[in-house]
Amino acid sequence: MSWEKEPGRLDRRRLKRATVSPEDIGLCGCWQVIAVRRERVELGPKAAPPSDEIGYYAARLAPDPLADAGLLQAIRGHWDAIEHGTHPRRDVSFGEDARRVSQRGAAQILAALRNLALGRYELEKERGRTDVAGVKSWGRQMTASTALALLGR
Repeated sequence: MSWEKEPGRLDRRRLKRATVSPEDIGLCGCWQVIAVRRERVELGPKAAPPSDEIGYYAARLAPDPLADAGLLQAIRGHWDAIEHGTHPRRDVSFGEDARRVSQRGAAQILAALRNLALGRYELEKERGRTDVAGVKSWGRQMTASTALALLGR
């Protein structure tokens, strides 16, 4: 694959894949194992050193339904949906990126509570029970008794 120019950097992704059977690999429904090598060169006067990393994926796709370029696009689309979907809302609403919880269990519990809050807000918004524009404002208006009542619905 050729280098792609992104804002402030150059990226190149290449993949290798192996066809497997679910029985051989021990993962139900897994028909391919994919390795994606991501090379990144930062541009500009304060650029970080180049990076080179490999990500591994297990896929339910039957062997070769997509060419390598289509498979790379599907993987990028998956991560793009995460970065531009729930992640900005979680970070803006809860300052998630600034949180530094060192205990894994505590981090998982906090993430679950954030997911619960976002889900409840979306349900209330869809059902027309709130006209607040964002989850952050909605949370500011929440009292303990109102929150407990929401969980009971």
